[in-house]
Order: sequence, then C-alpha cells, then structure tokens
Amino acid sequence: MAATSLVATRARRSDGSALFVGLSLVHAMLLLAVPSAPLIAILLWWNGNTISHNFIHRPFFRSRTANRAYAIFLSLLIGVPQSLWRAWHLSHHGDVPLRAPARRQAAAIWIESAAVLSLMAVIAVLWPRIFLTAYLPGYAAGAALCLLQGHYEHAGGVTSHYGRLYNLLFFNDGYHVEHHSRPHAPWTDLPDLVQPGARASHWPAIVRWLEAAPLDALERLVLASPALRRFVVSRHERAFRALLPAMAGASRVTIVGGGLYPRTAIILGRLLPGAALTIVDLDGGHLETARALLDAGVRLIRGRFDPADPEDADLVVVPLAFRGEREAVYRAPNAPLVIVHDWIWRPRGQGRRVSWLLLKRLNLVRR
Repeated sequence: MAATSLVATRARRSDGSALFVGLSLVHAMLLLAVPSAPLIAILLWWNGNTISHNFIHRPFFRSRTANRAYAIFLSLLIGVPQSLWRAWHLSHHGDVPLRAPARRQAAAIWIESAAVLSLMAVIAVLWPRIFLTAYLPGYAAGAALCLLQGHYEHAGGVTSHYGRLYNLLFFNDGYHVEHHSRPHAPWTDLPDLVQPGARASHWPAIVRWLEAAPLDALERLVLASPALRRFVVSRHERAFRALLPAMAGASRVTIVGGGLYPRTAIILGRLLPGAALTIVDLDGGHLETARALLDAGVRLIRGRFDPADPEDADLVVVPLAFRGEREAVYRAPNAPLVIVHDWIWRPRGQGRRVSWLLLKRLNLVRR
C-alpha cells in the first residue's frame, strides 16, 4: 500500500497522461471496428508495455475514483485485472515475493476480475464465432508476446534498447535499465537517466532472441556446407582485405567468439601471417569445433569478453552475435584497433560492407 500511495502522490506531475487515455480509447474503437486475432494480440502487447505499464507507476488522474474507473476500463480492454497486474509488477520492481493484497486492493482485484470474466461471457454468448476465432487466440497470443517481452527485458540482467523507432512507438519503454533505477520517473525523463556502461541490446526485447540462437543455427548451416563456407569466407576476406592497411603492424589479435566456425581466424591467419591469434569463446563445444579447422598455433581460451577491460592485443575483433553492449565497444575501444561485425545499416568508424545478402559490414574503430 505504501508503494501504491507513493505512486499516486508522484502522479500529480504532468507526464502525457491525457495522450495515454486518448490512445486507450483509440485501442477500444479499433477492437470494435476490426475484432481480429492479430489486432487483439498486437494491441494487448503494445498497451501492456505502454499505457498499462505507465498507469501502474503513475496513475493518470488526481481522483482516486477516476483511477479506479479507468483501471476497470483497462482491465476490460486488455483482459488483465489492473490491480493484480500492479501488485505483481511492483513486487517485481521491489524484488520481493508477491504478498496477499490488503482489503481495498483485494476488492479492486475482485471487481476488475469479475468485469473481465463478464465481458468474456457476453462475447462468448452473443458472438461465439468472434470469441473462438478472434478473442481467445488473440488474447493468448498477446499474453505470449508480453511474456516473451518480459523475459528478454531481464534475461542475463536488466537490459535497455535505445533504438529511436521502438522508443517513439513504445514511449521510451526501451529504457529499461533506466526505468528500473527510477521506477516512478515519467517516461519522458528516461533518456536523461542513461548511465555509461548500462547493459543494452541493439534489438528490442520482443525480438532479442535473434541475438544468439538463430545466428548459431546459421553458423551450423554454414559449417555443414563447403559451398557456404567458401562463400562467407570470400565475402569476409574481401572486407578484411580492404581494411588491411589500417591493420598493418598488428601482431597480437584477439577474436571474440567465432569458435563455432572460425572464419575470422582463418582469414586473419592469411592476411596477418606473423600475428599471434587468440579466440575467446564461452562455449567449450564451439572451441573444440574450431580446433579441428585451425592451425595448432591459434590459441583457444574459454572465457567471457568484457569490453570494459583493456585487452592485451593490437587488434580485437567482435562478432555479430556478441552478447553485450555493442555501443560500449564503439564508445571506448579496449585495444588500439577494434573491428566490429555489425548489421549493414549500422556504419561506424572506418567500415566495409561484407555482403548485401548477409546484411553485414565490418566497422573499424580506434582507441
């Protein structure tokens, strides 16, 4: 109750609440006009991470009665009792177990739950086809999207995403590290709370699974095909060769990851024949795979690369699948030369395109 009262007290400040209320009305009108499963799912996910999330932390109205009425409206809109969602979410922020609600909170949960169940019953009786083909699958898919979003916002530690488009459409929801540091700060203030070194991803949470698993799967596909191996090596070697003048004199090279199919070590072994090459990879299985494809002189280390630690190397190469803050690598290179594999639309420093088909480029930055 103390946390809820604190939220209500701080809600006096104007933070765009009228915009959220207006958008929730648009949400309702869209559902009435086009009651389809995809629309229900997408709007549930979007509302849960924007309007509903902001309402939990900073209720939109000065009147407690108005906030209670709006909580019922939001509950009907997304099918989730807002008081229950608020209790769980605040326990998540406080990192404490969910406790039995106080009498007033319990009453609100019961009222909102009854409202949601009543709406479901009305739709099921009056419009059974819409209920079975649109509402139920849309609700299930939207809930799954919210669970996926919540998982990847916190997997491996609370993580932010600073992409402009996502934060425009989701009202700075990507600033998740900042939100956890100041849960009651209005969404408009979150960009001002960014701290150097904050854990971040260049993917929004909902698609953050793209950072690792699919890339590993593609690597295994390449590994299994001699034709694909020749293709990716030739395209990467051409890009590395274009950067060779900048790499002149590099005698110690650290390659981060890349153990599954060590194309970078293969290429740099050719381009920098006198250099000492080291591969650092967390996956011991990847390193064993690499060992069979490399000369015995390449050093293999099982460990984690931290871009904040100075590297005892002239050149560091960071992979596309790097599970860390890529921007930290760009902001403060931890070696004289750092080459970062990145998406083709993210040029930095002195860059060379690898392939339009692979959507990749190499970015070279200097300390």
